[in-house]
Amino acid sequence: MSLTFHWFLPTQGDSRGLVADGDPADASAWRSRPPSAGYLTQIARAAEDLGFEGVLTPTGAWCEDAWITTAIVLGAVQRLKFLVAFRPGLVSPTLAAQMAATYQRLSGGRLLLNVVTGGESAEQRSYGDFLDKEARYARTDEFLQIVTRLWEGDTVTFRGAHLTVEEAVLHQPPPQRPPLYFGGSSPAALRVAARHVDTYLTWGEPPAAVAEKIGRVRELAAQAGRTLTYGIRLHVITRDTAAEAWRAADHLLERLSPATVAQVQAGLVRSESEGQRRMLALHGGSRERLEVSPNLWAGVGLARGGAGTALVGSHTEVADRIEEYHRLGITEFIFSGYPHLEEAYWFGEGVLPLLRQRGLWRPPAADTDAAPVHVPFVGSPRLSAPAS
Repeated sequence: MSLTFHWFLPTQGDSRGLVADGDPADASAWRSRPPSAGYLTQIARAAEDLGFEGVLTPTGAWCEDAWITTAIVLGAVQRLKFLVAFRPGLVSPTLAAQMAATYQRLSGGRLLLNVVTGGESAEQRSYGDFLDKEARYARTDEFLQIVTRLWEGDTVTFRGAHLTVEEAVLHQPPPQRPPLYFGGSSPAALRVAARHVDTYLTWGEPPAAVAEKIGRVRELAAQAGRTLTYGIRLHVITRDTAAEAWRAADHLLERLSPATVAQVQAGLVRSESEGQRRMLALHGGSRERLEVSPNLWAGVGLARGGAGTALVGSHTEVADRIEEYHRLGITEFIFSGYPHLEEAYWFGEGVLPLLRQRGLWRPPAADTDAAPVHVPFVGSPRLSAPAS
C-alpha cells in the first residue's frame, strides 16, 4: 500500500517560530503571517505541487472557520483534498450531513472530515455546549450514526440520549461518503473510533506507545466487525543533514522565553484530554531530554497544545522513522512545520523522493512523470527547471 501524506493549513496564522513573539522593533523577531486567503492558497498550491494528498484544517476559537476557509481556497487547486475538522454537537447532524454532501458534489469528492469531539469543557461551554467529556463522546456516537445513515440515502428517525431527529432525509446524498478521521486516547474515544470512523489518528508518540494504542483500537474494531486504517499527526523539521535539522529545532526554542513556556504549560496541565496528558508526559515542561525517541522531538509541546512532537533529522533519518511507523500499521501521515510554506518544500523535495525510491509512496497526480520543463535563459538555452 502506498503511504498517504497530508500537510497542514495554518488558519490561525503562521510564523518562523513556535509562537509569533518578539519585539516588533527587532528586525530578527518572529513575524506573524496572517491567515489571509492569499497566503493559505500559497500553501495549498505548494502542497498540491509537492504531492501531498490533502491538507488538515483545524477547528477552534483560535483559528478561522474550517468550512468557510477551505471553500475559499478550494478553487485555487485542482486535486488537493481538504481534511476539515469539525465538532459534532455544535451543528445538527442533518445539517452537517447536508453541508458535507454539498461540499462533496461541488468539490468533486475532495472532502475529508476530521471529527473533533472537543477535549476541553471550558472551550465547549464558550460555544454553548455544556455536556461533560463522557457525554460528548456519547453524543458523537449518536451523531455519527445519524449522518452516516443520511449519506447512505436512508430516511432517519432517531431518538437518543442527546440527539433526536424525525424523518430526516437528504434529497441529494453525496456521490461518495466523505472519509471520517478521528483522534482521541481515552477509552470512550477508542470505542467511538472502532464503531464509526475510517481512519484513526494518533498524535506522535514513541513507536512502542503508538503500537500499543492502535493495537487497542484494532481489537475494538474487530469486535465490531470493522477494519480501520491508521494515521499519525506530527510536525517535521527535515534538512539535508541531521546537524542542520537539529540547529533549526534549537532555533525554535531560542526565542521561547521561560515565561511563555510556563504560561502555556500552566494551561495545558488543566486539560481534560487524555491525549494532551500523554503529550505533556513526554517532556514534563522541561527543555532537557526533548528527544524522546530517535528523531522524535517533544519541543513543540512546550509552546502549544495538541500535537506536540516533531520528526527531526536528515531527509534519510525522517524517511527511516516514517518507515518505522509504517511497520506498526500507520499508512497516513499528517505533517506541519514552521513556517508551513517553507517546511512543506523541505519535506516534499527532501523526504518524499526517498520514500518513492523505497516503493513506499507514489505521487497522487497522474502527470508527475512528465518530462522536465526547459526554460531558456540568455547564455544558457537549455537550463532545465522543475515544473511548477
